[in-house]
Formats: sequence, C-alpha cells, structure tokens
Amino acid sequence: MSEGSMQHQQPAIPVLEEQQLDEFLGAVPERGQWRYRPRRVGMVWRSKAFRAGAVVTMLALCGLVILALVRRQTGTEGFLVGLGLAVLPVPLLMAAFRWLDRVEPGPWRNLLFAFAWGACAAALVAIIANSFATRWIATATADPASADTIGATVVAPVVEESAKAIAVLLIFLFRRRQFGGIVDGIVVAGFTATGFAFTENILYLGNAFGEDQQLGTTGFASVTVGTFFVRVVMSPFAHPLFTVLSGIGFGIAALGGARHRVRRVVLPLVGLVLAMGMHALWNGSSSFGPYGFYLVYGAFMVPCFGLVTWLAIWSRQRELRTLSTELPVYAAAGWLAPAEPLALASMRARGMARDMARHWHSHPDPARGRAAARAVAEYESFATSLAMLRRRARHDGADRDFALREQELLHHLWHRRDIAGPALTYAAHATGRLRRTHRPPAPQAFPRQFPHGSGQPQQLPAPHRHYGGHNPYLEDR
Repeated sequence: MSEGSMQHQQPAIPVLEEQQLDEFLGAVPERGQWRYRPRRVGMVWRSKAFRAGAVVTMLALCGLVILALVRRQTGTEGFLVGLGLAVLPVPLLMAAFRWLDRVEPGPWRNLLFAFAWGACAAALVAIIANSFATRWIATATADPASADTIGATVVAPVVEESAKAIAVLLIFLFRRRQFGGIVDGIVVAGFTATGFAFTENILYLGNAFGEDQQLGTTGFASVTVGTFFVRVVMSPFAHPLFTVLSGIGFGIAALGGARHRVRRVVLPLVGLVLAMGMHALWNGSSSFGPYGFYLVYGAFMVPCFGLVTWLAIWSRQRELRTLSTELPVYAAAGWLAPAEPLALASMRARGMARDMARHWHSHPDPARGRAAARAVAEYESFATSLAMLRRRARHDGADRDFALREQELLHHLWHRRDIAGPALTYAAHATGRLRRTHRPPAPQAFPRQFPHGSGQPQQLPAPHRHYGGHNPYLEDR
C-alpha cells in the first residue's frame, strides 16, 4: 500500500471484543450533530429547554420564598449583615471542591444546580419541616426545651441531610455521564452543602445581629462575632463534611456500574445514614457538658475531615493512574501520541501543556493562545472521560452505549490533537514523565489553514504524523 493512501487511513479503535470497524466508527458527523443520545421530540416535557426552564423556575421560586422567610425572622438590617458575613467562606469552599475536580471537571451547570438546590430548595424544606416538627413535639410533650433538643439532634439531621442528598441523587440519575466516581460524589455533595450552609448562616448571623441590637452589645463580646467565629471560622466545613458522606455513597455506587443494582441502592443509603449520624452528634455536642462542643470538634470532626480529605485526594490519584493504565491502548492504535498517556496522568504536566499551547499560539493574536489552551483543557477532559469509560467497561462489561460514547470521545480528541498533541508531548518530556536526551522542538505557531472554501478536511489524517496539519477546532472559532 502506498504512503499516500496510508496517510488517509483511520486508526483502528481498540475494542473490548472483536467487532467490525465500520460498526464501531462509521462516518464522522458534522460538529453540530455530535451528540450521545438521540434528541427526543414530540412532547414538550422531553425538551431540554423546557426541563431546564422548569428547574430554574422552581429553584427561583424556592429562593424567593426562603428570602422572605429569612428576612422576616432577621429583619432587613439583620438579613443584610448576615448575607455579607455568610458569603465570605463560599468562594473558598467552592474553589476547594473545584480544585479537587480538576482531573475530570464536571460541567459548571451541575455544580451551580447543586449549590442552588442546597441554598434554596433544601433550605426551604429544612426551615418548614424543622419548625413544624419542633412545634408538634412541643405541643405533644408540653416541654418546649425538650422539643428544641429533639428537633436539633433528631429531626434536623434527618430532614436536612435528606433534602441535600436529593440534589446528589438527581445528578446521579439524570447526569450519569458526568457522575463516575467518588470524586464526583464529593464535589457535588460539597457544592450542595455549601449552598445550604450559606443560607443557614444568613439566618443564624442575622438573628445574632438582631440580638446584639436588642442587648446593645458590640465588639468581640457580641453574639454576632461569636456566631461568626464558630460557624464561619471554626467549622465552615461542617455541613459539607456531613453531606460528603452521602456523596461518597453515591460515588462508590457509580463505580459499580449499572449491573450492581443492590449496591446502587444500599451504598447511598448507608452514606445518608452516616451523614445523619454525624450531623446529630455535631448538633447534640452541647448536651455533653460545657466542653462537649470542643470534645466533638477536636476528637471527632477534625479527624473525620482529615480522613475524608485523604480519601478525596487518593481517589483523584486513582483517576490519574487509570489514565496511564487505559490510554496506552489508544496510543498503540494511533489515536494518541506515545507520550500523551504519561502527560495526561500528571496534573503538573497537564497544566504545563495548557501553558505551552497558550504561549506557542499567542503571537500575534492572544485570542488564539487562549483558544489553544482551551483546546488542550478540553482534550484532557475528553481523554479522561475515555479512560474512565474503558475502565468501567473492562470491569463491569460494556453496555449497549459503550461504542457510541467511545466513538464520540475519539472524534472530540481527534479534532483537537493538532494543538494538544505537541503540548502534551512537550510537557511529558519537560516534567520527566518521558525521559529523553533532547526535548522535542516547539511546533510552528499556527497550524496550516484549510484550503480556501473548505470547512473541514475531507478525510481524517493518519496517526503518528506531524502535528502541523489542519485544526478544525481553532478554525471553528
């Protein structure tokens, strides 16, 4: 076979079982037609726009109701003070969970939904249910003090953790492609609990400010400062830590695949029960004596926080090891350069690849540099999804959607490889992941353009060729 014909030959897909290539790859569709599931038409409620609008409307209504309830309890001035103080830990917590999700970052729409659910829907359910249950217990027992204790240690943990876990459940069920393991469960649960704690802190800090206004206390001796120190400085991770246990249960269930139905039901329930138990212990710490809070905080909460943090980092490293294990088969088939699996398995190399792509393509137009860095970031995300897909297929068997999903991911990788391939190869050498005497030379600043009047190349380029060819990704922009 001539070299010219080889340059237009697509690499074979490393299938799990022997299949025909045309069954697996097929023709490359237009970019606007790439989608994993067929679009459903004919019913309004099956429309993505309708469902998204319904969710946004529901959360907005919950937000308006919770805003009115909190403002009525705290007053306008107390609400504004509570809002200003409660927002302080939110960016730090969100940044911490987003940092944890850097290997295979989930879409922001899922995380924003989780935060909004915690801040609006879960908080509204908690306020209404907790108030109703506490009043009912006080009426039934004729002991308001006992009702407050039971409400804080029994009712509140059950209601609040169940309400927060619903957000994790919804993403687990309806965004299954973006929910693949423990890290995803921790991140979604953390965003949900951060939103819930934000609303709850507004209420507590606003009430504390109102109490200070009545008593005339100011400065470090005020109730507001004490509440801020306990809830925002000492324990901003309290609610996220509780709900993360539910997220871990969902994450382990996601690792098991669809065939393990018992595990998919039992493990989230176990995580939810543990979350309720830890929440009840935290709320009931004051009943253990004057030093009960510090005892629970130092002997239980801090070690649990350290353990969950270790589990999250270990799970992220496990995802990186999956990349170095699963992707070499695609490199051998020609879809990736040989050094790419090594670079993709290192967070340092991935960051360096994005920086190098931005540097190589920034002159004379900085916008092209930003587009190149974005192409590398998307390439890294698609490659990670491909590795996780193959790992689940090897361990739990390939489901009926495996071939379509693999084909889609390979198409996305192929259309970004001219930018991402050289950057990742360079990063593998520069970080010592692939040791050679000389570093590869930097590629030319711009890939060659398409022939005039052509929107896409007629055929895919051959693997293991130079990276200065067509780049539809940048040209589409």
